[in-house]
Amino acid sequence: MKSNHILKVLPVLSGFFIMGFCDIVGIASDYVQRTFDWSSTMTGFIPSMVFVWFLFLGIPIGNLMNRWGRKRTVLISMAVTVIGMLLPLVDYTSLTCVAAFMMLGIGNAILQVSLNPLLTDVVNGRYVTSALTAGQVIKALSSLMGPEFILLAIGMFGEAHWYYCFPIMGVVTIVSALWIGVTPIAGTRNAEEGISMTDTFGLLRDAKVLLLFFGIFFIVGVDVSTNYISSKLMVQRYDWAETQAKWAPQVYFLCRTVGAFVGVLLLSHISERRYFRYNMVACLLSLLVLLFCEHPVVSLVCIGCVGFFASSVFSIIYSIALRYRPDDANRMSGLMITAIAGGGLVTPFMGFAMDKVGIAGGILVTLLCVCYLVFCAFAVKE
Repeated sequence: MKSNHILKVLPVLSGFFIMGFCDIVGIASDYVQRTFDWSSTMTGFIPSMVFVWFLFLGIPIGNLMNRWGRKRTVLISMAVTVIGMLLPLVDYTSLTCVAAFMMLGIGNAILQVSLNPLLTDVVNGRYVTSALTAGQVIKALSSLMGPEFILLAIGMFGEAHWYYCFPIMGVVTIVSALWIGVTPIAGTRNAEEGISMTDTFGLLRDAKVLLLFFGIFFIVGVDVSTNYISSKLMVQRYDWAETQAKWAPQVYFLCRTVGAFVGVLLLSHISERRYFRYNMVACLLSLLVLLFCEHPVVSLVCIGCVGFFASSVFSIIYSIALRYRPDDANRMSGLMITAIAGGGLVTPFMGFAMDKVGIAGGILVTLLCVCYLVFCAFAVKE
């Protein structure tokens, strides 16, 4: 890759680091719950504030991006993110906290829709796959660092001011936005007509598309719910301190990163459907062990296994969907991005289950998501 291309790729890749900020919602929900004395059911809606926006914004933003341009849409997403991070600093209340997570979710939804296409504007065709893989690794590293941002804020200002992590992330977001903003990127014009919501959701009349749509819905639900419950499990089941419990989501994200690398290597030698099946069965067994075993090391291993075995499933389902209806690739892409809303719709059920039967109820909700994915893995055909 030529040096001038690299100089354009690096700032765009920095946007993937900002994309990973949404995963802070898992450990941040612990502090919000204690601060405002919320129930687990109420706390379960916090991830919803972040991820539900994919349901409403995926397709409309894709249409607007045709007019705004990809680079401008990315910069708009980062502006929305920064505004959200400033809200708790103005007045830290339950209302501004919820609003901050909403703005973080809206910004992230816009960013996810626009950043991948922008990367294709600065990468030669033969390098697109490797560049997208690099972006996902950077996103995973950001997810790993999320708890550290919170602990840094707590170490400097005390636990009551954990939300001071937001200005730290806000500065990083501004730097990334400025870097992208000053980088000359020749946008690709899209002459296609707008994609209507009715036409896009009409694809769900196809049984296979419906199967794959809910596959995306539930794999994102598994991702968000495992991140959400991991630290809570270690605190409630083993009385870990918050400084110890932050290792649980970090183990999850580290194993997810390693799993993605392994997936890239293995998927070039093994059928993706077979890989899908093996990983989902292993993920199901990991959650069953997590449900019944009460040893902290085993629990951490199981949390890591869920991250490892689920890491490549989103890309497998997404690629199957696009290849199934190549003539409807734009509509199919918009539909699958919309399914990411599953990350926000699963956690309220998890919170309700935790209020009723404890931490085991939360694991059971994740287990049900994986049960569907096992069904999907064996039901999907060529």
